[in-house]
Amino acid sequence: MLYFFVFLGGILSGFINVNAGGGSLITLPLLNFLGLPLDVANGTNRIGILFQNVTSVSKFKKEKVLDFKRALFLAIPTTIGAILGSNLVVEIDKDMLKPIVGIILLIMSVFIIWKPKVWVEQKDVKANNFVSFIVFFAIGIYGGFLQAGVGFFFIIALVMLEGYDLLKTNAIKVFLVMVYTAFSLLIFALNGKVDLIAGLFLAAGSSLGAYFGSKFAIKRGSNWIRFIVFAMVIISAIVYLVQSFT
Repeated sequence: MLYFFVFLGGILSGFINVNAGGGSLITLPLLNFLGLPLDVANGTNRIGILFQNVTSVSKFKKEKVLDFKRALFLAIPTTIGAILGSNLVVEIDKDMLKPIVGIILLIMSVFIIWKPKVWVEQKDVKANNFVSFIVFFAIGIYGGFLQAGVGFFFIIALVMLEGYDLLKTNAIKVFLVMVYTAFSLLIFALNGKVDLIAGLFLAAGSSLGAYFGSKFAIKRGSNWIRFIVFAMVIISAIVYLVQSFT
């Protein structure tokens, strides 16, 4: 029965992650409830993330929404950062990090409502490769180490620095997460931090959710995605802030 709930959680997570982010806030507690230690849950969760993004990337690419050339460039610093983040053996105060992330997400939610056109219209932005390299490297470190909520930071960077609307942003976002997760998952697996059975149930659900999430994103476009992003940013911010004070 618990594996079935992990499968259902994967469906919801896959749909949410393709359109916004924060799906790991659903799957990590489920895997933990299944009896997996937090470090193993963190590693196992990446099986679902990998499969959901493979599914959604293929859908976005088929519909010619993915800017593959730019995504490939941004995948380089992101993956390097993620490998570093996954291998970090330093003392990082996660309890201190949670309220910071929560506050950043709340500020982002205000901006989504205050400046809606920024998120739904393609902008003529001349991307600075050096700045983008540094920013996506930093996001990669965060994604490799913590994962939860990383999609929101990709959205901010792709909209503000690269000038994409939310539909094309999500297409590149899932590509970047797919590439670095493959390396990150390997590192967790080599260190014995992956439960294969739970991961396969999660992968099945996540792939299904990602498929429907991709279809929804392509059909509904950026304006609908903005509302999903807003809702998940608020929910994720509250979860981070509550966890930091409990």
